[in-house]
Amino acid sequence: MPNHSEVTSAVASEANAQYSPRLCNEDLAPTRDQNWSWYNIFSFWMSDVHSMGGYVVAASFFTLGLASWQVLLCLLVGICIVQLCANLVAKPSQMAGVPYAVISRQAFGVFGANIPAIIRGLIAFAWYGIQTYLAANALMLVLLKFFPTLSSMTQSSWLGLSQLGWCCFGVMWLLQAMVFWHGMSAIKRFIDVAGPAVYVVMVALAGWIVYKTGFDGISFTLASKQLSTGEQTWQMITATALVVSYFSGPLLNFGDFSRYGKSMGEIRRGNRWGLPFNFLLFSIVTVVIVSGTQSLFGRMITDPIETVSMVGNDVAVAIGLLTMIIATIGINIVANFVSPAFDFSNCSPQKISFRTGGMIAAVGSVLLTPWNLFQSPELIHYTLDVLGSFIGPLFGILIADFYLIKRSKVYVDDLFDDTPKGRYWYRGGFNPKAIAALLPSVGICLVISFIPSLHAVANFSWFIGVALGAGCYRWLARADREESVAAYRATVAVQED
Repeated sequence: MPNHSEVTSAVASEANAQYSPRLCNEDLAPTRDQNWSWYNIFSFWMSDVHSMGGYVVAASFFTLGLASWQVLLCLLVGICIVQLCANLVAKPSQMAGVPYAVISRQAFGVFGANIPAIIRGLIAFAWYGIQTYLAANALMLVLLKFFPTLSSMTQSSWLGLSQLGWCCFGVMWLLQAMVFWHGMSAIKRFIDVAGPAVYVVMVALAGWIVYKTGFDGISFTLASKQLSTGEQTWQMITATALVVSYFSGPLLNFGDFSRYGKSMGEIRRGNRWGLPFNFLLFSIVTVVIVSGTQSLFGRMITDPIETVSMVGNDVAVAIGLLTMIIATIGINIVANFVSPAFDFSNCSPQKISFRTGGMIAAVGSVLLTPWNLFQSPELIHYTLDVLGSFIGPLFGILIADFYLIKRSKVYVDDLFDDTPKGRYWYRGGFNPKAIAALLPSVGICLVISFIPSLHAVANFSWFIGVALGAGCYRWLARADREESVAAYRATVAVQED
Protein backbone atom coordinates (compact mmCIF):
# COMPACT_ATOMS: atom_id res chain seq x y z
CA MET A 1 0.00 0.00 0.00
CA PRO A 2 1.54 3.37 -0.97
CA ASN A 3 2.33 5.78 1.82
CA HIS A 4 0.71 9.19 2.19
CA SER A 5 3.64 11.14 0.73
CA GLU A 6 3.64 9.01 -2.42
CA VAL A 7 -0.09 9.50 -2.88
CA THR A 8 0.21 13.25 -2.31
CA SER A 9 3.08 13.48 -4.79
CA ALA A 10 1.13 11.51 -7.37
CA VAL A 11 -1.94 13.71 -6.96
CA ALA A 12 0.17 16.85 -7.19
CA SER A 13 1.95 15.61 -10.33
CA GLU A 14 -1.39 14.82 -11.99
CA ALA A 15 -2.78 18.24 -11.05
CA ASN A 16 0.34 20.00 -12.38
CA ALA A 17 0.41 18.05 -15.64
CA GLN A 18 -1.58 20.81 -17.39
CA TYR A 19 1.08 23.41 -16.54
CA SER A 20 3.77 24.39 -19.03
CA PRO A 21 7.09 22.65 -18.29
CA ARG A 22 8.80 25.95 -19.17
CA LEU A 23 7.18 27.49 -16.10
CA CYS A 24 6.69 24.69 -13.62
CA ASN A 25 8.47 22.05 -11.61
CA GLU A 26 7.68 20.36 -8.31
CA ASP A 27 9.15 23.22 -6.26
CA LEU A 28 7.46 26.09 -8.10
CA ALA A 29 4.03 24.47 -8.43
CA PRO A 30 1.28 25.44 -5.95
CA THR A 31 1.97 23.64 -2.70
CA ARG A 32 -0.64 21.20 -1.41
CA ASP A 33 0.96 21.16 2.03
CA GLN A 34 0.11 24.48 3.69
CA ASN A 35 0.79 23.41 7.28
CA TRP A 36 2.85 26.27 8.76
CA SER A 37 1.31 27.63 11.97
CA TRP A 38 1.81 31.06 13.52
CA TYR A 39 4.75 29.67 15.54
CA ASN A 40 6.61 28.66 12.36
CA ILE A 41 6.21 32.21 11.01
CA PHE A 42 7.23 33.56 14.42
CA SER A 43 10.38 31.37 14.31
CA PHE A 44 11.14 32.62 10.80
CA TRP A 45 11.27 36.20 12.04
CA MET A 46 13.19 35.17 15.17
CA SER A 47 15.90 33.69 12.96
CA ASP A 48 15.87 36.84 10.86
CA VAL A 49 16.07 39.24 13.82
CA HIS A 50 18.47 37.24 15.99
CA SER A 51 21.53 37.59 13.82
CA MET A 52 24.84 39.35 14.23
CA GLY A 53 23.68 41.95 11.73
CA GLY A 54 20.45 42.53 13.65
CA TYR A 55 22.39 42.90 16.90
CA VAL A 56 24.75 45.49 15.43
CA VAL A 57 21.90 47.47 13.83
CA ALA A 58 19.88 47.59 17.06
CA ALA A 59 22.98 48.51 19.09
CA SER A 60 24.05 51.26 16.69
CA PHE A 61 20.78 53.16 17.13
CA PHE A 62 21.71 53.86 20.73
CA THR A 63 24.75 55.83 19.56
CA LEU A 64 22.77 58.38 17.53
CA GLY A 65 22.46 60.83 20.39
CA LEU A 66 18.86 59.91 21.19
CA ALA A 67 17.26 59.11 24.53
CA SER A 68 16.35 55.48 25.15
CA TRP A 69 12.61 56.05 24.72
CA GLN A 70 13.24 57.75 21.38
CA VAL A 71 15.33 54.85 20.08
CA LEU A 72 12.82 52.25 21.23
CA LEU A 73 10.02 54.28 19.62
CA CYS A 74 11.93 54.32 16.32
CA LEU A 75 12.50 50.58 16.51
CA LEU A 76 8.85 49.94 17.27
CA VAL A 77 7.51 52.22 14.50
CA GLY A 78 9.97 50.79 11.96
CA ILE A 79 9.15 47.19 12.78
CA CYS A 80 5.40 47.92 12.68
CA ILE A 81 5.89 49.20 9.12
CA VAL A 82 7.71 45.95 8.33
CA GLN A 83 4.83 43.99 9.88
CA LEU A 84 2.26 45.83 7.74
CA CYS A 85 4.29 45.27 4.57
CA ALA A 86 4.84 41.59 5.46
CA ASN A 87 1.08 41.07 5.76
CA LEU A 88 0.56 42.75 2.38
CA VAL A 89 3.20 40.76 0.51
CA ALA A 90 2.21 37.46 2.18
CA LYS A 91 -1.37 37.36 0.93
CA PRO A 92 -0.94 36.61 -2.81
CA SER A 93 1.59 33.82 -2.20
CA GLN A 94 -0.53 32.29 0.58
CA MET A 95 -3.64 32.39 -1.63
CA ALA A 96 -1.88 30.76 -4.59
CA GLY A 97 0.59 28.58 -2.64
CA VAL A 98 3.49 29.75 -4.83
CA PRO A 99 6.85 31.47 -4.09
CA TYR A 100 7.77 35.09 -4.76
CA ALA A 101 9.30 34.39 -8.18
CA VAL A 102 6.07 32.79 -9.43
CA ILE A 103 3.67 35.37 -7.97
CA SER A 104 5.78 38.05 -9.70
CA ARG A 105 4.50 36.64 -13.00
CA GLN A 106 1.19 38.33 -12.24
CA ALA A 107 2.78 41.78 -12.59
CA PHE A 108 5.77 41.18 -14.89
CA GLY A 109 4.47 38.39 -17.12
CA VAL A 110 5.23 34.68 -17.08
CA PHE A 111 8.72 35.24 -18.50
CA GLY A 112 9.21 38.84 -17.35
CA ALA A 113 9.15 37.57 -13.76
CA ASN A 114 12.71 36.39 -14.31
CA ILE A 115 13.78 40.04 -14.00
CA PRO A 116 12.73 40.49 -10.33
CA ALA A 117 13.72 36.88 -9.59
CA ILE A 118 17.30 37.37 -10.80
CA ILE A 119 17.63 40.74 -9.03
CA ARG A 120 16.52 39.25 -5.70
CA GLY A 121 18.71 36.20 -6.29
CA LEU A 122 21.81 38.34 -6.83
CA ILE A 123 21.18 40.34 -3.66
CA ALA A 124 20.92 37.10 -1.68
CA PHE A 125 23.98 35.86 -3.57
CA ALA A 126 26.20 38.57 -2.08
CA TRP A 127 24.76 38.43 1.43
CA TYR A 128 24.96 34.64 1.58
CA GLY A 129 28.72 34.71 1.17
CA ILE A 130 29.18 37.51 3.71
CA GLN A 131 27.04 35.79 6.37
CA THR A 132 28.86 32.49 5.79
CA TYR A 133 32.17 34.28 6.30
CA LEU A 134 30.93 35.86 9.55
CA ALA A 135 29.85 32.46 10.87
CA ALA A 136 33.19 30.97 9.81
CA ASN A 137 35.00 33.76 11.65
CA ALA A 138 33.07 32.90 14.82
CA LEU A 139 33.98 29.23 14.43
CA MET A 140 37.63 30.18 14.03
CA LEU A 141 37.49 32.11 17.32
CA VAL A 142 36.13 29.02 19.08
CA LEU A 143 38.88 26.81 17.64
CA LEU A 144 41.65 29.26 18.51
CA LYS A 145 40.25 29.61 22.03
CA PHE A 146 40.50 25.88 22.73
CA PHE A 147 43.33 24.93 20.36
CA PRO A 148 45.87 27.80 20.39
CA THR A 149 48.34 25.74 18.33
CA LEU A 150 46.06 26.25 15.31
CA SER A 151 47.25 29.85 15.17
CA SER A 152 50.07 28.65 12.91
CA MET A 153 47.40 28.03 10.25
CA THR A 154 46.55 31.72 10.23
CA GLN A 155 50.00 32.92 9.16
CA SER A 156 49.66 32.37 5.40
CA SER A 157 46.71 33.19 3.17
CA TRP A 158 45.37 32.33 -0.27
CA LEU A 159 42.97 34.67 -2.11
CA GLY A 160 42.79 36.78 1.05
CA LEU A 161 41.81 33.99 3.48
CA SER A 162 44.07 32.03 5.81
CA GLN A 163 44.38 28.26 5.79
CA LEU A 164 42.30 27.95 8.97
CA GLY A 165 39.86 30.47 7.55
CA TRP A 166 39.34 28.28 4.47
CA CYS A 167 38.73 25.24 6.68
CA CYS A 168 36.16 27.09 8.81
CA PHE A 169 34.47 28.58 5.76
CA GLY A 170 34.26 25.11 4.21
CA VAL A 171 32.72 23.64 7.38
CA MET A 172 30.07 26.39 7.54
CA TRP A 173 29.40 26.06 3.83
CA LEU A 174 28.80 22.30 4.20
CA LEU A 175 26.63 22.64 7.33
CA GLN A 176 24.31 25.11 5.61
CA ALA A 177 24.17 23.01 2.46
CA MET A 178 23.25 19.90 4.49
CA VAL A 179 20.30 21.65 6.16
CA PHE A 180 19.15 23.14 2.87
CA TRP A 181 19.53 19.86 0.96
CA HIS A 182 16.89 18.18 3.13
CA GLY A 183 14.25 20.63 1.89
CA MET A 184 11.78 23.06 3.41
CA SER A 185 10.63 20.66 6.14
CA ALA A 186 14.18 20.46 7.51
CA ILE A 187 14.57 24.23 7.21
CA LYS A 188 11.33 24.72 9.14
CA ARG A 189 12.55 22.46 11.97
CA PHE A 190 15.93 24.20 12.04
CA ILE A 191 14.58 27.75 12.33
CA ASP A 192 12.11 26.58 15.00
CA VAL A 193 15.18 25.89 17.18
CA ALA A 194 17.73 28.46 15.97
CA GLY A 195 15.82 31.64 16.89
CA PRO A 196 14.87 30.66 20.47
CA ALA A 197 18.39 29.31 21.09
CA VAL A 198 19.89 32.75 20.51
CA TYR A 199 17.46 34.27 23.00
CA VAL A 200 18.77 31.92 25.68
CA VAL A 201 22.36 33.02 25.01
CA MET A 202 21.46 36.72 24.74
CA VAL A 203 19.49 36.71 28.01
CA ALA A 204 22.27 34.75 29.74
CA LEU A 205 24.87 37.21 28.44
CA ALA A 206 22.75 40.16 29.60
CA GLY A 207 22.43 38.51 33.02
CA TRP A 208 26.19 38.04 33.23
CA ILE A 209 26.76 41.70 32.27
CA VAL A 210 24.32 42.92 34.95
CA TYR A 211 25.93 40.58 37.51
CA LYS A 212 29.38 42.02 36.74
CA THR A 213 28.46 45.70 36.53
CA GLY A 214 25.33 45.96 38.68
CA PHE A 215 22.28 47.86 37.53
CA ASP A 216 24.15 51.13 38.03
CA GLY A 217 26.47 50.16 35.18
CA ILE A 218 23.63 49.94 32.69
CA SER A 219 22.76 53.19 30.91
CA PHE A 220 20.02 53.36 28.31
CA THR A 221 21.51 56.50 26.77
CA LEU A 222 24.83 55.54 25.23
CA ALA A 223 25.54 58.63 23.15
CA SER A 224 28.20 61.17 24.05
CA LYS A 225 26.78 64.00 21.92
CA GLN A 226 23.96 66.47 22.40
CA LEU A 227 21.44 67.07 19.63
CA SER A 228 19.00 69.87 19.01
CA THR A 229 15.27 69.13 18.72
CA GLY A 230 15.46 69.26 14.92
CA GLU A 231 18.48 66.95 14.84
CA GLN A 232 16.77 64.49 17.17
CA THR A 233 13.68 64.43 14.95
CA TRP A 234 15.77 63.77 11.85
CA GLN A 235 17.75 61.02 13.58
CA MET A 236 14.52 59.37 14.71
CA ILE A 237 13.11 59.42 11.17
CA THR A 238 16.41 58.07 9.82
CA ALA A 239 16.54 55.27 12.39
CA THR A 240 12.97 54.26 11.56
CA ALA A 241 13.83 54.12 7.85
CA LEU A 242 16.95 52.05 8.54
CA VAL A 243 14.91 49.42 10.40
CA VAL A 244 12.67 48.97 7.35
CA SER A 245 15.64 48.97 4.97
CA TYR A 246 17.41 46.29 7.01
CA PHE A 247 14.45 43.91 6.59
CA SER A 248 13.65 44.90 2.99
CA GLY A 249 15.37 41.84 1.45
CA PRO A 250 13.59 39.09 3.42
CA LEU A 251 10.41 41.18 3.23
CA LEU A 252 10.40 41.13 -0.59
CA ASN A 253 10.52 37.34 -0.82
CA PHE A 254 8.43 36.63 2.30
CA GLY A 255 6.03 34.87 -0.08
CA ASP A 256 8.56 32.02 -0.27
CA PHE A 257 7.49 31.19 3.30
CA SER A 258 3.94 32.54 3.54
CA ARG A 259 2.97 30.09 0.77
CA TYR A 260 3.16 27.35 3.43
CA GLY A 261 0.90 29.19 5.92
CA LYS A 262 -2.33 27.50 6.99
CA SER A 263 -4.23 30.76 6.67
CA MET A 264 -3.67 34.51 6.57
CA GLY A 265 -4.88 34.62 10.18
CA GLU A 266 -1.99 32.36 11.23
CA ILE A 267 0.48 34.44 9.22
CA ARG A 268 -0.72 37.74 10.70
CA ARG A 269 -0.45 36.29 14.20
CA GLY A 270 3.06 35.01 13.51
CA ASN A 271 4.07 38.40 12.10
CA ARG A 272 2.62 40.19 15.13
CA TRP A 273 4.61 38.11 17.64
CA GLY A 274 7.68 37.71 15.45
CA LEU A 275 8.13 41.39 14.60
CA PRO A 276 6.98 44.14 17.06
CA PHE A 277 7.04 42.06 20.24
CA ASN A 278 10.10 40.01 19.38
CA PHE A 279 12.18 42.85 17.93
CA LEU A 280 11.51 45.22 20.80
CA LEU A 281 12.45 42.63 23.42
CA PHE A 282 15.58 41.73 21.44
CA SER A 283 16.52 45.43 21.25
CA ILE A 284 16.17 45.90 25.02
CA VAL A 285 18.39 42.90 25.70
CA THR A 286 20.87 44.21 23.15
CA VAL A 287 21.19 47.64 24.74
CA VAL A 288 21.70 46.09 28.17
CA ILE A 289 24.61 44.09 26.79
CA VAL A 290 26.14 46.96 24.78
CA SER A 291 25.76 49.43 27.63
CA GLY A 292 27.28 46.92 30.04
CA THR A 293 30.37 46.43 27.86
CA GLN A 294 31.07 50.15 28.10
CA SER A 295 31.04 49.96 31.88
CA LEU A 296 32.82 46.61 32.10
CA PHE A 297 35.53 46.95 29.44
CA GLY A 298 35.80 50.72 29.13
CA ARG A 299 34.53 50.80 25.55
CA MET A 300 31.28 50.08 23.78
CA ILE A 301 31.39 46.75 21.90
CA THR A 302 28.75 46.31 19.19
CA ASP A 303 30.08 42.97 17.88
CA PRO A 304 28.31 40.13 19.76
CA ILE A 305 31.06 37.64 18.93
CA GLU A 306 33.70 39.85 20.52
CA THR A 307 31.52 40.32 23.61
CA VAL A 308 30.94 36.58 24.05
CA SER A 309 34.64 35.84 23.55
CA MET A 310 35.50 38.09 26.52
CA VAL A 311 33.46 36.03 29.01
CA GLY A 312 35.86 34.37 31.43
CA ASN A 313 34.43 30.83 31.40
CA ASP A 314 35.68 28.79 28.41
CA VAL A 315 32.62 26.54 28.31
CA ALA A 316 30.32 29.57 28.32
CA VAL A 317 32.34 31.12 25.49
CA ALA A 318 32.10 27.94 23.43
CA ILE A 319 28.36 27.57 23.95
CA GLY A 320 27.74 31.25 23.23
CA LEU A 321 29.79 31.34 20.04
CA LEU A 322 28.36 28.06 18.74
CA THR A 323 24.85 29.39 19.33
CA MET A 324 25.75 32.56 17.41
CA ILE A 325 26.97 30.32 14.60
CA ILE A 326 23.65 28.42 14.61
CA ALA A 327 21.78 31.73 14.49
CA THR A 328 23.83 32.90 11.51
CA ILE A 329 23.14 29.62 9.71
CA GLY A 330 19.45 30.16 10.39
CA ILE A 331 19.31 33.69 9.00
CA ASN A 332 21.49 32.74 6.04
CA ILE A 333 19.24 29.86 5.03
CA VAL A 334 16.07 31.87 5.59
CA ALA A 335 17.13 35.09 3.88
CA ASN A 336 19.86 34.10 1.43
CA PHE A 337 19.49 30.42 0.49
CA VAL A 338 15.77 29.76 0.00
CA SER A 339 15.28 32.95 -2.03
CA PRO A 340 17.86 32.31 -4.80
CA ALA A 341 16.84 28.64 -4.84
CA PHE A 342 13.33 29.56 -5.99
CA ASP A 343 14.50 32.55 -8.03
CA PHE A 344 17.08 30.69 -10.12
CA SER A 345 14.75 27.70 -10.49
CA ASN A 346 12.14 30.06 -11.92
CA CYS A 347 14.50 30.94 -14.79
CA SER A 348 14.60 27.36 -16.10
CA PRO A 349 12.26 25.08 -14.10
CA GLN A 350 13.11 21.86 -15.95
CA LYS A 351 16.88 22.31 -15.69
CA ILE A 352 17.19 24.08 -12.32
CA SER A 353 15.44 22.56 -9.30
CA PHE A 354 15.07 24.15 -5.87
CA ARG A 355 18.21 22.33 -4.70
CA THR A 356 20.17 23.22 -7.82
CA GLY A 357 19.19 26.90 -7.54
CA GLY A 358 20.37 27.01 -3.93
CA MET A 359 23.66 25.33 -4.78
CA ILE A 360 24.26 27.85 -7.57
CA ALA A 361 24.10 30.58 -4.95
CA ALA A 362 26.29 28.56 -2.56
CA VAL A 363 29.01 27.92 -5.15
CA GLY A 364 28.80 31.49 -6.42
CA SER A 365 29.27 32.84 -2.92
CA VAL A 366 32.69 31.12 -2.74
CA LEU A 367 33.73 32.52 -6.13
CA LEU A 368 32.74 35.96 -4.85
CA THR A 369 35.38 35.66 -2.08
CA PRO A 370 33.14 37.56 0.37
CA TRP A 371 35.92 38.03 2.94
CA ASN A 372 37.56 40.45 0.52
CA LEU A 373 34.31 42.37 0.12
CA PHE A 374 33.86 42.47 3.87
CA GLN A 375 37.32 43.95 4.29
CA SER A 376 36.31 46.82 2.01
CA PRO A 377 33.35 48.58 3.65
CA GLU A 378 33.15 51.22 0.90
CA LEU A 379 32.85 48.55 -1.82
CA ILE A 380 30.26 46.60 0.17
CA HIS A 381 28.31 49.80 0.82
CA TYR A 382 28.02 50.75 -2.84
CA THR A 383 27.51 47.20 -4.11
CA LEU A 384 24.62 46.45 -1.75
CA ASP A 385 23.19 49.96 -2.10
CA VAL A 386 22.99 49.44 -5.84
CA LEU A 387 21.31 46.07 -5.46
CA GLY A 388 19.07 47.43 -2.72
CA SER A 389 17.87 50.22 -5.02
CA PHE A 390 15.92 47.56 -6.89
CA ILE A 391 14.10 46.15 -3.86
CA GLY A 392 11.81 49.13 -3.18
CA PRO A 393 10.50 49.48 -6.76
CA LEU A 394 9.98 45.71 -7.06
CA PHE A 395 7.97 45.68 -3.83
CA GLY A 396 5.92 48.70 -4.91
CA ILE A 397 5.05 47.21 -8.30
CA LEU A 398 4.11 43.83 -6.80
CA ILE A 399 1.81 45.37 -4.19
CA ALA A 400 0.25 47.91 -6.58
CA ASP A 401 -0.48 45.22 -9.14
CA PHE A 402 -2.10 42.78 -6.72
CA TYR A 403 -4.16 45.21 -4.63
CA LEU A 404 -4.85 48.15 -6.96
CA ILE A 405 -4.89 46.58 -10.43
CA LYS A 406 -5.90 42.94 -9.92
CA ARG A 407 -8.19 43.69 -6.94
CA SER A 408 -6.63 40.96 -4.76
CA LYS A 409 -7.34 38.18 -7.25
CA VAL A 410 -4.91 35.49 -8.45
CA TYR A 411 -5.64 33.07 -11.30
CA VAL A 412 -3.25 30.29 -10.34
CA ASP A 413 -3.48 28.25 -13.54
CA ASP A 414 -2.57 31.32 -15.62
CA LEU A 415 0.67 31.70 -13.67
CA PHE A 416 1.84 28.54 -15.43
CA ASP A 417 0.32 29.22 -18.88
CA ASP A 418 2.89 30.17 -21.53
CA THR A 419 0.37 30.67 -24.35
CA PRO A 420 -1.13 33.97 -25.55
CA LYS A 421 -4.44 32.83 -24.01
CA GLY A 422 -3.02 33.17 -20.48
CA ARG A 423 -3.94 36.25 -18.43
CA TYR A 424 -0.30 36.90 -17.62
CA TRP A 425 1.08 36.48 -21.13
CA TYR A 426 0.86 40.24 -21.83
CA ARG A 427 3.28 40.78 -24.74
CA GLY A 428 5.43 37.73 -25.45
CA GLY A 429 5.37 36.76 -21.78
CA PHE A 430 6.55 40.20 -20.62
CA ASN A 431 4.50 43.07 -19.20
CA PRO A 432 5.98 46.27 -20.74
CA LYS A 433 4.13 48.45 -18.20
CA ALA A 434 5.79 46.81 -15.19
CA ILE A 435 9.22 47.03 -16.82
CA ALA A 436 8.59 50.66 -17.79
CA ALA A 437 7.67 51.44 -14.17
CA LEU A 438 10.74 49.59 -12.83
CA LEU A 439 13.41 51.31 -14.93
CA PRO A 440 12.94 54.98 -13.93
CA SER A 441 12.20 54.05 -10.32
CA VAL A 442 15.46 52.11 -10.06
CA GLY A 443 17.31 54.82 -11.96
CA ILE A 444 16.32 57.52 -9.47
CA CYS A 445 17.29 55.30 -6.52
CA LEU A 446 20.69 54.63 -8.12
CA VAL A 447 21.30 58.34 -8.62
CA ILE A 448 20.51 58.95 -4.95
CA SER A 449 22.95 56.17 -3.93
CA PHE A 450 25.87 57.47 -5.99
CA ILE A 451 25.65 61.23 -5.39
CA PRO A 452 27.55 62.06 -2.16
CA SER A 453 25.46 65.18 -1.46
CA LEU A 454 22.34 62.98 -1.34
CA HIS A 455 23.85 60.52 1.13
CA ALA A 456 21.38 61.47 3.86
CA VAL A 457 18.47 60.76 1.51
CA ALA A 458 19.93 57.35 0.52
CA ASN A 459 18.67 55.92 3.81
CA PHE A 460 15.14 56.41 2.47
CA SER A 461 15.78 54.79 -0.93
CA TRP A 462 13.47 51.87 -0.10
CA PHE A 463 10.55 54.21 0.64
CA ILE A 464 11.32 56.32 -2.43
CA GLY A 465 11.56 53.18 -4.58
CA VAL A 466 8.25 51.80 -3.26
CA ALA A 467 6.46 55.10 -3.92
CA LEU A 468 7.94 55.51 -7.41
CA GLY A 469 7.41 51.90 -8.43
CA ALA A 470 3.83 51.73 -7.17
CA GLY A 471 2.93 55.21 -8.48
CA CYS A 472 4.40 54.70 -11.95
CA TYR A 473 2.86 51.28 -12.36
CA ARG A 474 -0.55 52.40 -11.07
CA TRP A 475 -0.57 55.17 -13.67
CA LEU A 476 0.71 53.06 -16.57
CA ALA A 477 -1.69 50.19 -15.80
CA ARG A 478 -4.74 52.38 -15.14
CA ALA A 479 -6.57 50.93 -18.15
CA ASP A 480 -6.01 47.40 -16.84
CA ARG A 481 -7.51 48.44 -13.52
CA GLU A 482 -10.62 49.77 -15.24
CA GLU A 483 -11.04 46.42 -16.99
CA SER A 484 -10.61 44.57 -13.67
CA VAL A 485 -13.19 46.81 -12.00
CA ALA A 486 -15.66 46.27 -14.85
CA ALA A 487 -15.17 42.50 -14.70
CA TYR A 488 -15.56 42.55 -10.92
CA ARG A 489 -18.82 44.52 -11.12
CA ALA A 490 -20.14 42.17 -13.79
CA THR A 491 -19.39 39.17 -11.56
CA VAL A 492 -21.16 40.79 -8.61
CA ALA A 493 -24.19 41.60 -10.78
CA VAL A 494 -24.45 37.99 -11.98
CA GLN A 495 -24.22 36.71 -8.41
CA GLU A 496 -26.99 39.06 -7.28
CA ASP A 497 -29.24 37.92 -10.13
